Amino acid sequence: MTKQTFGETALGRRSFLRGAAFVAAAAPILTETHLALAAETKAPPSGMALHGQSPNVPPPGSVLINANENPLGPSKAALEAIARVAPLAGRYDLNGETDLLARTFAAQSGLKPENVTVYAGSSEPLHYSVLAFTSPSKSFVTADPSYEAGMYAAMTSRAKIVKVPLTADCAHDVKAMVAADPNAGVIYICNPNNPTGTLTTKQDIVWALDNKPAGAILLVDEAYIHLTDAPDTLDLVAAGKDLIVLRTFSKIYGMAGIRCGFAVARPDLLAKLAPFGQNAMPVTASAAARASLEEPGLVATRKKIIGDTRRDTLGWLKANGFKVIGDPRTNCFMIDTGRDGRGVIAAMKAKGVYIGRTWPIWPNAVRVSVGTPEEMAKFKVAFKEVMAAKPMALGDHVQHAELNYYATL
Repeated sequence: MTKQTFGETALGRRSFLRGAAFVAAAAPILTETHLALAAETKAPPSGMALHGQSPNVPPPGSVLINANENPLGPSKAALEAIARVAPLAGRYDLNGETDLLARTFAAQSGLKPENVTVYAGSSEPLHYSVLAFTSPSKSFVTADPSYEAGMYAAMTSRAKIVKVPLTADCAHDVKAMVAADPNAGVIYICNPNNPTGTLTTKQDIVWALDNKPAGAILLVDEAYIHLTDAPDTLDLVAAGKDLIVLRTFSKIYGMAGIRCGFAVARPDLLAKLAPFGQNAMPVTASAAARASLEEPGLVATRKKIIGDTRRDTLGWLKANGFKVIGDPRTNCFMIDTGRDGRGVIAAMKAKGVYIGRTWPIWPNAVRVSVGTPEEMAKFKVAFKEVMAAKPMALGDHVQHAELNYYATL
């Protein structure tokens, strides 16, 4: 083994950090809002993230059920926490709000604080995990369809992207995903899945951990886990397994515009994300997140409100002969429209109802987010009218733009 001096070690470390920073800068950190906006404007999500394009402001009274947001917004306790710390926001984190948040979550979850890193949402650690563990020789394996953001990070790391169709009941086909590439770097499991809202069993996730290629990690995205009765995977982190779990406050906690989330993993795995950066957290976000965690009954109450609205809407769709895909358990679902889904989206928008996007593997299926009961009542009226009418024709330029966008995936 060649002896290496301290100076050489430091130089090598600096070179690595510079290289990691360059890769991170080259990778736009995409969120659900970028992808929803891309579907609306037909522009590549990566370009929008880089150039700061904004959507046209929806007309007053529009129904916005296109980005898996929570229409209930932040809780009362979260808003009060923001008001409490806002006067201190001239300092970076005078009271240690971010550390308090990490310690609170760790204590509630049976973890150590060193298992938790706080980010402004879960999009950053999703991208950094992909950049850290994939490369031209280490692939990114994902379900198809599933949340697309990780694929853009994999494109930046020049990793092969392997897309594996869902099972017949719309779960992740973990056996096929594990077998897809012996050189996998990341196996991404979004559970519950976005866009289908369907579940993959914890038994299957444990099987994937036990049988995955050596050196690969499971990246388990639990953005929507609170909206279900399914068990989470945080105990697998406590057991020291090869996985990174992502959490966000954007969904059940209604903080999509405030931005707060976690990467949860063994300290050595979290350390591999560090070279890609971690900005200082807004004290308002950290305080609001901690207040949300500590508010009794918040999760159960919101899960029931959103679940009741989802079940009512799904029941209406099925009673009217529309085809819902799988057994959705969260705040989104997909409908097989039997026609070009982009035309359905455009026709719904013309009626003031903004629904989600399509996925290349299912071009006739559209994703719908669960809004308030009043919003879903407007959705029902508009959707029934759209499906009873002649399909809307899309201009050639729109189709061409979407094909170019999908070609990048």
